[in-house]
Order: sequence, then C-alpha cells, then structure tokens
Amino acid sequence: MSKRLKLTDILVTIVISTGFGILYKLWGPLYYAVKPLGLHIDQLIYGMWFMAATAAFLIIRKPGVALLAEVAASSGEFLMGSEFGLEVLLYGIAQGLFAELLLMAFRYKRYDLLAVSLAGISSCLGSLILDFYKGYIGDLSTWNLILYIGFRFIGTILFTGVFAIAIVKALEATGVTNLVRSSSRKDFESLDQ
Repeated sequence: MSKRLKLTDILVTIVISTGFGILYKLWGPLYYAVKPLGLHIDQLIYGMWFMAATAAFLIIRKPGVALLAEVAASSGEFLMGSEFGLEVLLYGIAQGLFAELLLMAFRYKRYDLLAVSLAGISSCLGSLILDFYKGYIGDLSTWNLILYIGFRFIGTILFTGVFAIAIVKALEATGVTNLVRSSSRKDFESLDQ
C-alpha cells in the first residue's frame, strides 16, 4: 500500500472533515452553555475540536491526513459562521500540525489508543500555546491553570482516543472503511492495542 495521498484519500478526508466541521459548529454553543458551570468544566468537552485529525488518520492511515483533516474541519466550521471567527483556522492549522508531528514520530505505523491519544494531546498542546499567546490563560493562578490544562487533557484523551477509536471500530465492523482501504483482521486488531 502506497503511503502517498491519492486524490481519493484527500477527498475522503475532506468529506470526513466536513462532517466534523458541522459537528464543531454545533459544539460551540454547547461549549458556551457548559462554561458558566465554572471550575473549567467546559475544558472536559474541548477535546472534540481535535477529533477530526485522529478519526481521519485511523481511517486513511497515511501521512498528511491529520493536518488536512483539522484544516478542512476548521475551514468548514468557519464557513458555517463559527462564533470563534477567523481564528478558528489558525487553531485548526496548529492542532493539525501538532497531531501530524506526533503521528510522524510513530512513523505513521501505530493506530492504537496510545498513539491517537498522544496525537490528540499534541493537538491540545498546540491549542494551549495559542491560548497562552492570545492571553486566555496567562493570568490564571497556578491551581486554576492546572485545573484548566488537566481537564483539557482529560477531555482530549476521551474524544481523540476513546471516542475516535470507537467510531472507527464501528465503521470497520460495517465494512465502510473497505471503500478506502482493505481492512484485514490485523487492521481491526491494531485498534485494540
């Protein structure tokens, strides 16, 4: 199997990402609805915005997919009128790039919970760097910052790892992923490691 992206891979990634872009747009109001609960509970659901990269990578399993998926998803969210404005594209690029770098460190050969969770955490780090640069978290007291970052990491692992694997397992069980790549028993089992 060639590791280069074919036109089919790019189009499937964009279709997956468009779905996530719609979900991201719908997720914004939920994020703001949870925010008033305090104690950074909203950070537990923040991981959804990193999920396109890992889900698309688990399906396509080629270099460049994570970056393309996050950029396409954030573009879709922006075009639908994201309440976050144009900065959503900057976050999408950073999150996709950070996920891509982590997957590259594994040489794109690991498709298990640990690898995709770490890719999600890497995306999370990219978003935290941008949050710090924009001044969102620079003034938080130490305990508050630890809570903020800790909850974001927990939510990230849940969404980019556990939920992404569950979605792809369900798709593999139906045979939908065979349209993109042939899935062997080994491919299916690699999600369980």
